[in-house]
Amino acid sequence: MSTVAYITTRGLFGRRRALLLLPLPLLLVGLALLVRAYDVPAAEWGAPVLVGLGLAVLLPVTSLIVGTGVLGSEVDDGTIVHILTKPMPRRDIILAKLGVAVLVTAVTCAVPLFIAGWLASSWKLGAGLAVGAAVGACAYSAFFLLLSLLTRRPVLLGLVYILIWEGLLGRFVSGTRVLSIEQYVLTITDKVAPTDLLTGNVSLPVAIVMSVLITVGCITLYQHYTLIILIAYSNFLLVGTNRR
Repeated sequence: MSTVAYITTRGLFGRRRALLLLPLPLLLVGLALLVRAYDVPAAEWGAPVLVGLGLAVLLPVTSLIVGTGVLGSEVDDGTIVHILTKPMPRRDIILAKLGVAVLVTAVTCAVPLFIAGWLASSWKLGAGLAVGAAVGACAYSAFFLLLSLLTRRPVLLGLVYILIWEGLLGRFVSGTRVLSIEQYVLTITDKVAPTDLLTGNVSLPVAIVMSVLITVGCITLYQHYTLIILIAYSNFLLVGTNRR
């Protein structure tokens, strides 16, 4: 498992895609510092920055970039064949890749959200946002990794989910909030650090249960597809090599 995690991490950070992880965290912290420097009340900027930018954009977009990248990196650099030749259970491959995606996403999002929450209110709000980011990283990463296994256009479908389902329907159609990871994160953050700056629209039990179900359900599903898809990718690489 450690070998797969190492190869996945090296492939992820050895590509230009990793550079896409920097702008949003820097923008979030920069905006929080700017409005704090001008003594703008947190009630005026807290929700747009922490929720509108942090939880609604930074967290899902980072999860999408990383979640779809932990598999694509091996396809691009050819190390997928090395992974296939190692005698290990498919469960180890899945958990290693998901673990890398969750860890990278959680760190990339939790740190700037903690800083922004601290600047907006207190360290307790920052800690609540960090906890929410960690939970969201698990659910988002599992979901987007599943998309990368099931379709050739995971980024496009991921953006549809983020922009249409969560960004549009999740705000205006109450029934869709039960299937919105963003709403789970909001509720968990609000319960950890109650504040007027953000409010969850689903109950805490629903947020916890659905987050667990999405994560475990996705793991269960792509355990059945991973080796088949990896073998197909490796055959594609071998055919391309032979043609050269």
